[in-house]
Amino acid sequence: MLRYSVIIPARFASERLPGKPLLDIAGRPMIQRVYEQVRDLGAQRVIVATDHEDIKTVCEKVGAEVMLTSPNHPSGTDRLEEVVSALDFDEDEIVVNVQGDEPLIPAALIEQVAHNLAEHPEAGIATLCERIHDLDTVLNPNAVKVVFDEHGFASYFSRAPIPYARNALTEVPPRLSSQAEYYRHIGMYAYRVGFLRQYVQWLPSMTERVEKLEQLRALSNGVRIHIDLACQNPPTGVDTAADLERVRKQFKA
Repeated sequence: MLRYSVIIPARFASERLPGKPLLDIAGRPMIQRVYEQVRDLGAQRVIVATDHEDIKTVCEKVGAEVMLTSPNHPSGTDRLEEVVSALDFDEDEIVVNVQGDEPLIPAALIEQVAHNLAEHPEAGIATLCERIHDLDTVLNPNAVKVVFDEHGFASYFSRAPIPYARNALTEVPPRLSSQAEYYRHIGMYAYRVGFLRQYVQWLPSMTERVEKLEQLRALSNGVRIHIDLACQNPPTGVDTAADLERVRKQFKA
């Protein structure tokens, strides 16, 4: 049986939804909903990592293991590293990052990335993607695209359309090329603890700074990232007020 832990980073500040982890979803705070989605998996531990006392209090009330972390982390990856170092995780342990704003995350995806990383010892990270079939998503900078090689390892992540089908996308109006395949990156990661300890020592790469994608720091430093098609399509997380209302309706239904 695979041994892995789940860490849920839950930051209080949010430009679009302040105090997002504490927002109500059908009578329970969002962070509680996320925790309940993953607590009964086969994970060895499920830990909430937060920068705010109110979030810590909510988690403790429902019996969650929770750790108060620095409010100054630039990314969720840095917050995870603080947790694994404080708890003295072994270098080869696998940790899955489940975002604290995904109360509908399917359990199957968490298990998928954990097992994929275990099966690919040459990788430092495992993550997921799904096929894109519409032009709007290909052109949308909020939908991160990924290209990967024949062995299932990432070549690059971008907010731009990659691969860039020159003939099709430069037409007026642009169109999808029948020769190009597009994949949207799903922001769920499994990491080896040894990678996390390396990651926080590296400066942000040029590509990370430009694209605002923290996984590019790993690629720039030669870390192999395994990519797999998600075993089921995930619902989107809660980034906006409209997302919040949509998720509330789903829970009420």
